Amino acid sequence: MQVLYWNKLTDIEKSNSLKRCKLINNEEIVANVKQIIGNVRKYGDRALQEYTERFDKVLITNLHVTKSEIDEALRLEDKYKNAIISAIDNIRAYHTKTKPNQFSFENDGINLGKMYRPIDKVGLYIPGGSAPLVSTLLMLAVPAIVAGCKTKVLLTPPNRYGQIDRAILFAAHYLGIEHIYKVGGAQAIAAMAFGTETIPKVHKIFGPGNCYVTEAKIQVLNSDALVAIDMPAGPSEVLVIADCNSNSNFIASDLLAQAEHDPAAQVIFVTNDVNLVDKVLDDIKEQLYDLSRKDIIQSALEHSKILIVDNINQAFEVSNLYAPEHLIIHLDNAIDYLDLIDNAGSVFLGRYTPESVGDYASGPNHVLPTYGYAHMYSGLDTIHFMKAISFQSFTADALKRISTTVGNLAILENLDAHRRAVSIRLKNLK
Repeated sequence: MQVLYWNKLTDIEKSNSLKRCKLINNEEIVANVKQIIGNVRKYGDRALQEYTERFDKVLITNLHVTKSEIDEALRLEDKYKNAIISAIDNIRAYHTKTKPNQFSFENDGINLGKMYRPIDKVGLYIPGGSAPLVSTLLMLAVPAIVAGCKTKVLLTPPNRYGQIDRAILFAAHYLGIEHIYKVGGAQAIAAMAFGTETIPKVHKIFGPGNCYVTEAKIQVLNSDALVAIDMPAGPSEVLVIADCNSNSNFIASDLLAQAEHDPAAQVIFVTNDVNLVDKVLDDIKEQLYDLSRKDIIQSALEHSKILIVDNINQAFEVSNLYAPEHLIIHLDNAIDYLDLIDNAGSVFLGRYTPESVGDYASGPNHVLPTYGYAHMYSGLDTIHFMKAISFQSFTADALKRISTTVGNLAILENLDAHRRAVSIRLKNLK
């Protein structure tokens, strides 16, 4: 990790120190994804099978997960079943609490309000790769259920044996998800956006993925598919703030935990204590020794930074500039610093709140804005699986009172029919 003194950097150097890895978005990827989407639209299931054979190295004759595959998943060891169920309970409790409620208020003959309705059909994409991300399924499916979405379509790539991980299938079955398909990559996004003979079209697509998946989400969003997506996505990241009272072992473990996600992941450590830096670097070396994904971690650490600031307030200024996906505060009375936070996906307060608890089981969603999008996006929540619909009602007297305002604004905009829609009612009252 590169160590930098914040106040010795020029403005350009400060900006460069907070840059993420460049997202892969070259012309070749854009063209390939466009071709995949076009073929899925044209050939449907056949294209999905061919792409699965090409990219996942397995021929799938039946895209839909069968009952026998579900039955096999139910043999998952009890300790893992219990962990999944416990996490579901916590995630459901949190997302039920954050579910928005209909409201209305009346003021002198005018009744205004807002009601919330679930998105009818949602697509849940769970990436494959080196780790079965059952936690991502929970973070997508549970709020969809709490919101009341009727149709939940789950797509995830098969392994080389043509199977989906048992933990994912158990969790999906436990949550009552019936539409489960063995499809991954850009072709899975295309299938959910446009529908095929087997896979239903959805109204909104959720879930992370590689650069092809991300590009596919962007392309279907800007197509005639009439489909929405959850949020922009990039590699995972964390920023840790600590001082002389912080535990270097805890800090090192948090940095390593985030770095093991992806070679392109980024970890930032900000402190006002120079002596703490060497301790953390030593602890990283020691803890890294027996980790199974150390090659991935080392790649991530190569483009990660340690920033030394003058004081803790400045540490929060740096954090707000970076707008991290995860912000961990290793300070005494960490909750007292909440007012200093403007930009972050999710915040972890105190030395006994590792980011791992948020990834798996505490309750708040772990699908969060990355790549600086925390400047303007929020993490996933129940509301993202719903639509807000405003409503209003006027009495005749209330319409009279607002008619001059509406009429004059309509004149300014040259919209005579708008003005008449009010005046015709006032004439009727006379």
